[in-house]
Amino acid sequence: MTDKSHKPETIAAQGLGWIDETTRAVSLPIHMSSTFIRDPDNQYRSGREYARSDNPAYDQPEAVLTALENGKAAMLFASGMASASACFLALKPGDHVVIPKVMYWGLRLWLMDFARGWGLDVEEVEMSDLAAVKAAMRPGKTKLVWIESPGNPMWNVTDIAAVAEIAKKAGARAAADSTVSTPVLTHPLDLGCDIVMHSATKYLNGHSDIVMGALATKAEDEYWERIAGVRSRVGGIPGSFEAWLLLRGMRTLFPRVKAACANAQKVAEHFVKHPRIEEVLYPGLKNHPGHAIAAKQMSGGFGGMLSIRVKGGEGAAIATAARVKLWKRATSLGGTESLIEHRGSIEGPGAPCPMDLLRLSAGIEDASDLIADLEQALDGNS
Repeated sequence: MTDKSHKPETIAAQGLGWIDETTRAVSLPIHMSSTFIRDPDNQYRSGREYARSDNPAYDQPEAVLTALENGKAAMLFASGMASASACFLALKPGDHVVIPKVMYWGLRLWLMDFARGWGLDVEEVEMSDLAAVKAAMRPGKTKLVWIESPGNPMWNVTDIAAVAEIAKKAGARAAADSTVSTPVLTHPLDLGCDIVMHSATKYLNGHSDIVMGALATKAEDEYWERIAGVRSRVGGIPGSFEAWLLLRGMRTLFPRVKAACANAQKVAEHFVKHPRIEEVLYPGLKNHPGHAIAAKQMSGGFGGMLSIRVKGGEGAAIATAARVKLWKRATSLGGTESLIEHRGSIEGPGAPCPMDLLRLSAGIEDASDLIADLEQALDGNS
């Protein structure tokens, strides 16, 4: 049995060392039941009554994530959007929230279209500008500051500890989307955040075969209980088999993320002065404006995500993506296979994403193969 005295690599690889006590199996069974027996005296001594609020299939992956994030508890959700939106749905109409200008576009659209209409006061700031973050605070009114670092798809870096402290002084909570950084590289709860969110579809699972989200918390307080209520009452829960697949993926989280980081670093360094590339956006490059902060709060690498801006504009970028043979033209990130996407086509008008930008998710293939494939794709722009 592993415990918190063991290294996180060990905790993840062994899934905390849990075994099935009945069969002594090292992989726990998948509990598919939707409901549980009530005792004759009308009690639920098993602690469970209905899977929408308490599913035994979630126990192990939630415990592993809690340990990896140095938190008090964790919750699984049906998707990254379900987990992120639960943090806002647990607030009240009229509450003020602060979000970054560069962030996952799907959540930004939901906040602008739904959350504002529902009554949240949503304000965007340049989160890397601490003075702007301070200026946005409304003590007594601001309830949540949302952080995403590195920020998708420009990979802006936010000083998580500094922003969390600003939020705390204003009486607000801080929550961090750590999907790209993962518990391998960054621990937002240790840096002062109250909540950390993951689109578990991505690196936590790592095999492009589930859609899921997750939250971990520093404290099991009243806000956490409201989030749990949102999950149960709205019903944004994953299936039991998906929870099992998540745990399967988390066992290899550390070697996968480390391999992806190494590949992203090699790709970024190779193309940083390429004649057909306008700019490489990656926190691991020393010329990146957020490199020093990233080096301070990310340990062991700078993530597996980078973007390139192709000379020749939107047409050249799309044509480059059309010519790749090894990289896969697909949305998402964090899988074993490398993905490439013209992000502007997804985000559409009004997004801060330049139309000449290609977003790259480095997988765990051989880096020289990935570089050679991008080279031949870019050569077609001559």
